[in-house]
Amino acid sequence: MIEADVAIIGGGPGGYVCGIRAAQLGLKTVVIEADRLGGECINYGCIPSKSLITVAKLADKLKEAEKFGLKSSGVSVDFVQLQKWKGEVISRLVGGIELLLKGYHATVVKGEAEVVSKESVVVTTDQGREEISCRNLVLATGTRTSSLPGLEFDGDLVIGSKEGLDMKSAPKRLMVVGGGAIGLEFASMFQKLGSAITIVEIMDQLLPGSDPDVVRVVHRKLESRGAKIYLKSKVLRIDKRGSEAAVEVETPDGSTTVDVDKILVSVGRKPRTEKLNLQALGVQTDPRGYVATDNRMQTNIPGVYAIGDLRGPPLLAHKASREGVVAAEVIAGMPSAADWKVVPDAVFCDPEVSSVGLTEAKAVEAGYKVRRSRFQFAALGRALTAGEPEGFVKVISNEDDGLVLGVQIVGPEASDLISEAALAIEMGATVEDIALTIHPHPTFPEAIMEASESSAGRPIHQLKT
Repeated sequence: MIEADVAIIGGGPGGYVCGIRAAQLGLKTVVIEADRLGGECINYGCIPSKSLITVAKLADKLKEAEKFGLKSSGVSVDFVQLQKWKGEVISRLVGGIELLLKGYHATVVKGEAEVVSKESVVVTTDQGREEISCRNLVLATGTRTSSLPGLEFDGDLVIGSKEGLDMKSAPKRLMVVGGGAIGLEFASMFQKLGSAITIVEIMDQLLPGSDPDVVRVVHRKLESRGAKIYLKSKVLRIDKRGSEAAVEVETPDGSTTVDVDKILVSVGRKPRTEKLNLQALGVQTDPRGYVATDNRMQTNIPGVYAIGDLRGPPLLAHKASREGVVAAEVIAGMPSAADWKVVPDAVFCDPEVSSVGLTEAKAVEAGYKVRRSRFQFAALGRALTAGEPEGFVKVISNEDDGLVLGVQIVGPEASDLISEAALAIEMGATVEDIALTIHPHPTFPEAIMEASESSAGRPIHQLKT
């Protein structure tokens, strides 16, 4: 039997960070992982997808290099080498996590965990069964991909994101069912790698819940490159024909049939709660099965905590990591809590999309007197030198005092730019504060300054409206 102050089930971005922080604070810590440390994000999600997206973007740039005066020929993608490189990136990160946990004297147990009670966990390992006695239990098992009736995964024709990242070639014709973040990342990536793309989304826009102005830029870009996008639509039937399929899609204009080689289903995720015995423990969950906690990550059962995707949306690795820190510090007796104002989000489609705080619609709904300002990347020197003029920065502020309420970005490096906006909101900054902050030139972040200058009533590189 292993005795611990805290046992953490799940070694993903929430669990391993919780383990590191708990061990730093002197707690005897055990991290239990059934697969590989780093969890879904590092092994099958965030990291491998961004590895492939980086290569797809580079290949696409090379194909249009002549407009920059760069002559190239015979550009192609070696998928064997690409997958090898992706694997090396993952292995390096997983190895780093193992080293950190070991360096802080946390114990890692590899195997399937089953919760016996809030003080006891049994792990089935390659060597047998290991019992762990713990004073505190942290649940960090995350989520798994959801499927649809009639679109069950077969690992070959109908696949999920995990199989999509392991493909040895770009399918000639790819249908993406679900136009959310993951679906659009795959659509943009494989479009650049040569696939003909079809997207089927049941809602009335791509990236449901996002700012419609932002989404329109991405929608237009996909269509300009040949994608067929069916909104307010759903898949009715699949007629499998060997290595391809005819897919019947119900659209507002009637049904249509699309011939495809692969169908990638990305319609959301559901909590991974098997063997946690939540009902026996008495742990409360919401109607969708996500574990309910307070702002200190504590469930209704003393000594039992939940972090990350298991707690529910937004399902983001960086949110999970911060919650892991909170849980560890609370267990150690510190006055820690989830007291952040906002959690930024980023989608690595083409162009990239990022958002933090309130959208214009949400700000109006919340009762604010809203001021909206935008700055187009087409007017930004750095965007033009990079050959990426699409998109804009939108700043949403309170008209009465200029307080920054939200920022939405669609365009180059949006995922990197959003952190400045998140910091501004956390610190209670106004548009005047951002406008008065000198930004280096020529850079992409100048767009945030320019949009803030417009909101403050003194635009420089655009006409005052």
